Amino acid sequence: MNSGTSDLISPILQNHYVLAVHDLHRSAKFYVEILGFRIVREPPGWFFVAKDNCMIMLGECPDDMHPSQLGCHNYFAYLRVDDVDAYHAELQGKGVTPLDAASDQPWGMREFGIRTPDGHRITVGQMIKVPVGADRA
Repeated sequence: MNSGTSDLISPILQNHYVLAVHDLHRSAKFYVEILGFRIVREPPGWFFVAKDNCMIMLGECPDDMHPSQLGCHNYFAYLRVDDVDAYHAELQGKGVTPLDAASDQPWGMREFGIRTPDGHRITVGQMIKVPVGADRA
């Protein structure tokens, strides 16, 4: 890899996700009421929702392939939080059934997954300390 070209490429200032959703209003409601996002823009056929340093651009595509047809490829985001267990409990309190319990992973994250009303999956994680040598085979 040529590391000399990195100076020529503009810095990435923020990360936005773009999602095709079948029901725009239902999806926006999930992000706002369950995940704590706010609607920041409403161009025709879209809702842009944001929370902290994350923006998700929801585009209404009622006739597109359902995310469940994508298998493992329907994961679209990894949201890093500072207390994954509290976030897990908060979502359960709001009626969300996580896909799995929060668990420690060998890559230094404690994480769990959720599914959106449209079937997209999100992983939520927190950095943890990895024991020395644990990342070596």
